Amino acid sequence: MINITLPDGSSKQFDQPPTGFEVAQRISEGFARNCIAMELDGLKKDLASRITRDSRVRFITTKDDEGLDIMRHSAAHVMAQAILRLYPDAKLTIGPVVEEGFYYDIDMEPISEEAFARIEAEMQKIVKEKLPIERQEVSKVDALSLYEGEPYKLEMINDLQDGTISLYRQGEFADLCRGPHVPNTGFVRAFKLMKVSGAYWRADQTKAQLQRIYGTAYFDKKDLNAYLTFLEEARKRNHRRIGTALDLFSFHDEAPGMPFFHPKGMEMWNALLDYWREEHRAAGYVETKTPILLQRKLWERSGHWENYRENMYTATIDEVEYAIKPMNCPGGMLLFGRKHHSYRDLPLRAAEIGLVHRHELSGVLNGLFRVRAFHQDDAHIFMTPEQIQEEILGVLKLVERVYSTFGLGFHLELSTRPEKSIGNDDQWDMATNGLKAALNAYGADYKINEGDGAFYGPKIDIHIKDALGRTWQCGTIQLDMSLPERFDLTYIGKDNERHRPIMIHRVVYGSIERFFGILVEHFAGQFPLWLAPVQIGILPLNDDLIPFAQEVANRLDRNGLRTEVDYRSESLNKKVRDAQLNKIPLIVTCGAKEKEAGTVSVRTLDGQVRHGVPMATFEERVLENIRLRKLSLAFDW
Repeated sequence: MINITLPDGSSKQFDQPPTGFEVAQRISEGFARNCIAMELDGLKKDLASRITRDSRVRFITTKDDEGLDIMRHSAAHVMAQAILRLYPDAKLTIGPVVEEGFYYDIDMEPISEEAFARIEAEMQKIVKEKLPIERQEVSKVDALSLYEGEPYKLEMINDLQDGTISLYRQGEFADLCRGPHVPNTGFVRAFKLMKVSGAYWRADQTKAQLQRIYGTAYFDKKDLNAYLTFLEEARKRNHRRIGTALDLFSFHDEAPGMPFFHPKGMEMWNALLDYWREEHRAAGYVETKTPILLQRKLWERSGHWENYRENMYTATIDEVEYAIKPMNCPGGMLLFGRKHHSYRDLPLRAAEIGLVHRHELSGVLNGLFRVRAFHQDDAHIFMTPEQIQEEILGVLKLVERVYSTFGLGFHLELSTRPEKSIGNDDQWDMATNGLKAALNAYGADYKINEGDGAFYGPKIDIHIKDALGRTWQCGTIQLDMSLPERFDLTYIGKDNERHRPIMIHRVVYGSIERFFGILVEHFAGQFPLWLAPVQIGILPLNDDLIPFAQEVANRLDRNGLRTEVDYRSESLNKKVRDAQLNKIPLIVTCGAKEKEAGTVSVRTLDGQVRHGVPMATFEERVLENIRLRKLSLAFDW
């Protein structure tokens, strides 16, 4: 008798060892049809696997994220099978699941996306054949024999230890794989090939260049279409495209991975920093600035030289080795240590907009999202152990205020000690427990990422959600007891003895460049009035009205508003259309009637028009909208 225990505590008994599918059928035929794999005593297995002893079973269905990943892995096999049917000389390497889909690296003749329709048609044939996907286990010797003539598979097999090797077969196609897979190719119901790029075998530039073909797959065509619609919307919002169109920033070959901000981009940049400074002053922070270039001995002392050297740019000056800072922390340590502190000075909240440089491989650079030079809105909070919870709560509330101003939601993740770290067990335990206590007091749900902390301390990662539902890791809160010890930082306690301060590293925007890019995509270039590079476009109806338009602009400029007068001899319709393409939130037209009455006609970016608005009323409403940093352009003129 085999006893199968299900997640709800119920059990099923079988006289003979059942397969996973037979257990699912015992629950119901409808349920079984939606099952694609199972978790057998904690290990993922195919439904065809036979259960030979009393076990706990959890089924993975088409509704589970795990199920989607398993199906996408099977889709990679279907794609590889289709390619071999069409390109018999192709040599397969590996085909893993990645975020939002899968890819397969193949040594074959170069192809373009024009070949995708043909490959997809062959994939569709394989899906319709509903070929059973069957696991086989063979010896290493048999595997070598089976893949004779397949150099990449032979290399992978030779790298494995002696013993059984698993492979999966569907029709004439077999691939090395750990599995599990869906029961048959018919489960790969909705798929699309996305792009092709070059990739080196095992990421080694000295080895063969392969064709990396990306695809995605879903259980339902509606989900696939929704994803493709999302991609199209994301393409329209691409920050590099919008940044070019709105003349905000650019990149140049002379400084790869290091953005250049244009005048309009700097208007937005400064609006972000003005708001940042306002919130930080209100929260009791002081602002500091530390040098970019510091001696190697400082980085050795901080631990960065040992743990982060491969990401640092260095220089030798007067026979002394220096490094451009990849982080602001060591400079902050020197500032705190320059004088004696009392417990009455704490907490000390010191913030810095620090320019840092980190060496990123050229292949991963991605607009403002992945750069080599960027500014961090760092802060280092020095405190007593008793102040840990209150200070972390203060940072979380600051983060909440800032992100809500941009209409961004967020969730929290706690990352614990990584393998490569400094500090002792007691320090890490105290720091981790301090973060957990603060998160529990804050009251929001959070996820734990084991082993994903910084090398000097555990951290809270803050992931924001944009208008498309995408998440971005921006803010962090890192509790550190190691750097204060390495720099011998102390304060005098109530007992008149020296004590070691606890320190928080934290950022809110994170990389300001990256946050800038996220906002461009979040708002699709249609920024709130307070943030817009040009807030008001002023359009004279003809050349005779240019002096009046300039007079209006001067008056608004004196109030700190960012204006732009369109002096071109173009029709009003063209001027309006161009202003809308440039995402200018408010478009003011200046005609003879407006000049005589001292009014303006106002058009908002959503197409609403109001004529005859008195200038004083216009200024008052606009300035109030900016002062409150409203997200909408709804005005009561």
